[in-house]
Amino acid sequence: MARVAIVTGGSRGIGEAISLALKDRGHTVIANYAGNDVKAKAFTEATGIPAYKWDVGDHEACLAGCKQVAETYGPIDILVNNAGITRDSTLHKMSFEDWNEVMRINLGGCFNMAKATFPGMRDRGWGRIINIGSINGQAGQYGQVNYAAAKSGIHGFTKALAQEGAKFGVTVNAIAPGYIDTDMVAAVPEAVLEKIVAKIPVGRLGHAYEIARGVAFLASENASFMTGSTMSINGGQHMY
Repeated sequence: MARVAIVTGGSRGIGEAISLALKDRGHTVIANYAGNDVKAKAFTEATGIPAYKWDVGDHEACLAGCKQVAETYGPIDILVNNAGITRDSTLHKMSFEDWNEVMRINLGGCFNMAKATFPGMRDRGWGRIINIGSINGQAGQYGQVNYAAAKSGIHGFTKALAQEGAKFGVTVNAIAPGYIDTDMVAAVPEAVLEKIVAKIPVGRLGHAYEIARGVAFLASENASFMTGSTMSINGGQHMY
C-alpha cells in the first residue's frame, strides 16, 4: 500500500538513497533539507521527489512543515529521521555551541519530527518511524562526545517510543550504519580512512543503498512484528 513518507536530510547521501528506495516501493516521498537550495533543486529535478526546507532542530518549523506536507499530500505514515551533523573535536576543545548544535539537530530533530507525526499515526492505527543512529552511538568514537551521545540517545528514544506506539500499530525502529561511502566519510583524511576500513571485517565501506534497503524493510508491512529494535549495518565492525 502506498503511503506518504518524510525523510529528513533526504536530498543527499544516505537520505537520498532512502528517499529513492521508498519512492521505488510506490510511496509518496517528501525530502526535508536544511540549507543547500542548489543541491535540493537538483535532487528534485533528477528524482521528481519534492524537497521541503526547514531546520529539524526547530520545533515550530517541524510542526509547520509537517502540517504543510500533510495538507498537500495526505497524512504522513512513514517518518525517517535521518538528518544529522558533526562538529568533531575532543571534549577539551569542544565549545558548548558545538555540543548543543549536534544535540539540537541529531537528537532534538527526532523528538520534533515525531511530535509532529506520531499523534496522527497513533490515531489512524498505523505508522512507521525509522531513526538513523550510528555505529559511533553504539561503540563511541574519539573526538565525538557530542555526536556519540546524540546517536546513543536516538537508540534509547527508539526503544521508549516503540513501547508507546506498539498497541496502536505504530512501529519505531532504528538503523545504526557503520562507515558508508558518503560525502561525510569522504572528508576523512585518506590515512585515517585506511585505518577505518582495515577494522571492517568485510573489507570495505558500506553503500548508501544498503542502508536504504534496511529502511525500506522497516517501513513495510513485512516488519509489523519488529519494533524497538536497532538494525546494525556495519560490515561486522561492531557486534553486540
